[in-house]
Amino acid sequence: MESWEFGRTVRRWRDRVAPEAVGVPAGRRRRASGLRREELAALAGISADYLTRLEQGRATAPSAQVVEALARALRLADAERDLLYRLAGHAAPGPGVAPSRVTPSVQRLLDRLSHTPVVVYDASWNLVLANAPYDALMGETTSWRGLERNAIWRNLRGPGARVVHTPEEQADHVARLVADLRLTASRYPADRALRQLVARLAAESPRFAELWESDAPPPPPVPSKRKVIDHPAAGRMTLDCDTLVVALDDLRITVYTAEPGTEDAERLALAVVLGTQELVE
Repeated sequence: MESWEFGRTVRRWRDRVAPEAVGVPAGRRRRASGLRREELAALAGISADYLTRLEQGRATAPSAQVVEALARALRLADAERDLLYRLAGHAAPGPGVAPSRVTPSVQRLLDRLSHTPVVVYDASWNLVLANAPYDALMGETTSWRGLERNAIWRNLRGPGARVVHTPEEQADHVARLVADLRLTASRYPADRALRQLVARLAAESPRFAELWESDAPPPPPVPSKRKVIDHPAAGRMTLDCDTLVVALDDLRITVYTAEPGTEDAERLALAVVLGTQELVE
């Protein structure tokens, strides 16, 4: 399909989305009933300039990642999402591919956690989305591209994170991630992108290659544990870190909370306020 048809479709669907339905304040002086261009861009994690070029047909061949982000931000049903993929020149992800789809029901769950740091990864540990409180707590994620969006790569080769691990804790964390990726690869043997990810991780990290080829039994899963976060403004805090698995869509939703009334809760609240204020300004 021509690029203008993709852009026209995005614009039409943007106009029909009520701001309140996606957590955007409508305001009193709003003339348009749907989303503004900059609002959709922010929800999808792309620049408003790029969205403008897409809608006007001046940007062609958006990546599958961008298409998925727009489909998620527009709250598209499955049939509409598949159409958007086809208009962009991509085949819609099939049953043999590790899904990165956030369904409307899961999105509604995430909407109810809009003031709590939440990050969502797919079964390959690629970042699907992170909400504003998560970015406020852990640092901005919107600029991550390609392999930077993979949690395994970031733990092996990426820049330093705000999570404080001892060397033993870090080694155990990486081993668990790699073990989970091996299980994912066994579930999606036909996923070419997943095979390419494994090859790139092995080429980038000897430690990953060693763990991938190891015959040692994988460590048991730990769905809930406490993590120490060293925030540059709010200070060091210890938070409960719970990972919920959406079985049908094979997603991992990690939520960070603190016991109410504690110093950790106060520091978490401060980190979120400071970070989200900076995002608004």
